[in-house]
Amino acid sequence: MEYFKQIRQKIGHDLLMLVGSNVILENDKGELLLQQRLSGQWGLPGGLLDIGETLEEAAIREVKEETGLEISELELLHTFSGPDYHFTLPNQDEIYVITAVYKAIAYSGQLTLDRTESLNVRFFAYDALPEAIEKEYQVYIDYYLGQKGL
Repeated sequence: MEYFKQIRQKIGHDLLMLVGSNVILENDKGELLLQQRLSGQWGLPGGLLDIGETLEEAAIREVKEETGLEISELELLHTFSGPDYHFTLPNQDEIYVITAVYKAIAYSGQLTLDRTESLNVRFFAYDALPEAIEKEYQVYIDYYLGQKGL
């Protein structure tokens, strides 16, 4: 069982600090890879650290699990934290999230869908992103686009 799930069982809905990684991944057309989560909302591939794992290792593992793609190099774009990352989820779990956002420099493999974690994974042009992007991920994407001057 994942660490955060073990802790959640012990503390109920109380505040839990979570640390994770998300990845900006562009194809050769300059399109952004997004994952449609089981909630129907879109976001960036990524997830929470396992015990003993680095932020980079978590990013690489999560992208592989969620998309089938293998990342060979990452660039840290920014670490997001602070009061804007304190959430109460629909199930009343309270979380405070610290997220490192990376850009994948190189990747390989075939895009595949893990139906236990996603409804869809696909590339989108920046001017045609889906409307149903979770707020947190939109912040990360906007930051990246701002860095690119878009």
